[in-house]
Amino acid sequence: MDRQTRYAKTADRVHIAYQVVGDGPVDMVFVMGWVTNIEAMWDEPGFARLLDRLATFSRLILFDKRGVGLSDRVPEDRLPDLETRMDDVRAVMDAVGSERAVVFGVSEGGPMSMLFAATYPERTVALILYGTGADFTIREPAYKVELAEYLVRMEETWGSLELAHDEIAGWGAPGYEDDERLVAWLASYMRKSASPSAAIALERMNSGINATHALASIHVPTLMIGRMGDLDFPISDVRDTASKIVGAELVELPGRIHFPWVGAMDAIVDEVERFVVSLGEVEAELDRALATVLFTDVVGSTEKAAGLGDRRWKELVEEHHRRVRGQLARFRGVEVDTAGDGFFATFDGPARAVRCARSIVDAVAPMGLEVRAGVHTGEVETIDGKVGGMAVVIGARVGASAGPSEVLVSQTVKDLVAGSGLAFEDVGEHELKGVPDRWRLYRVTE
Repeated sequence: MDRQTRYAKTADRVHIAYQVVGDGPVDMVFVMGWVTNIEAMWDEPGFARLLDRLATFSRLILFDKRGVGLSDRVPEDRLPDLETRMDDVRAVMDAVGSERAVVFGVSEGGPMSMLFAATYPERTVALILYGTGADFTIREPAYKVELAEYLVRMEETWGSLELAHDEIAGWGAPGYEDDERLVAWLASYMRKSASPSAAIALERMNSGINATHALASIHVPTLMIGRMGDLDFPISDVRDTASKIVGAELVELPGRIHFPWVGAMDAIVDEVERFVVSLGEVEAELDRALATVLFTDVVGSTEKAAGLGDRRWKELVEEHHRRVRGQLARFRGVEVDTAGDGFFATFDGPARAVRCARSIVDAVAPMGLEVRAGVHTGEVETIDGKVGGMAVVIGARVGASAGPSEVLVSQTVKDLVAGSGLAFEDVGEHELKGVPDRWRLYRVTE
């Protein structure tokens, strides 16, 4: 099979390494977790066999996310959050001419795959998840101390036989830690996949991932596979995640090995093949998708209009609109509606929406205007070309709760932008008019 590595270029001009293997009837994007190197994967016989089997019934698409493997290196503070990783996947799909694909997320690749399926149902034939969960923040109280100690050890021993041995014994493939070939391969794979600093930064960032809020918005056929004794992702977490995806099929396999290519690998691929073959002509529900909504409006507009007069106020509003639309274009927002001096826009990523809101605040400030902004991520419905649903109502209420030159976001947004570099301040729980329950909101501080 052809295993030539090629490169896709993203909108921000980052080169993403990818391979296409096989010529099956359905495209499959394989989203491997942790650090990766798509050429070094083939050096491990078990891993190569896993990929070869997947390529017998799909056109298999492999890639290294930015910052690791053969893709462009990026500064540690620019390692990809979930939103950026989705951009990388779409860039690769575009490069290989894939309009729709089965997305197969493994381990740390799971949350991004979940978010992709919820956000881009029109590009997702189905979702397959193995050995993963939606919420990486659920840990025992001692985890923070353990993580700090682990990061120190990573810096001191990254890519060593010692660390590779312990990773296999501790969670990857218990019982295979004395396999000298596997240990040597893993040590080499780590070195070829990431530098110690990049690996540490990714580990720290991944500990804050939480894609739980996206699960209810997944409407594509979903298969979730877990091993009952998996030490890295307990089967209880796998079950909980599957229970939150409507119609998801859960398959529990025996064993405690996390690496899908070690041990009873064929049992995993058998389930994947069965599921993919059964898809037939199943189509996603394209009228519902996960989206981020942004609402802005000018603070004190009535008083300002009265003070300026109709003509001057009209000119000011026109310039306000021009500047807001400039920022929407910059951050790939879609203008849905404009009412007076307020804007309603949607985004396919929460971090872009938050940064757009901050930029709008800054862009109109020199005009002597202050705007308030609210951002929320949720499932939206498109009916006759109009975007609606409870997520829209919540976004509008979050915006109405903001003060002058303030950007407020929901808990959902805060959880989904882990690793983006954005910072927030908890402003407590709020009642949102017409929305059940109380909602915890956060102020964007940087």
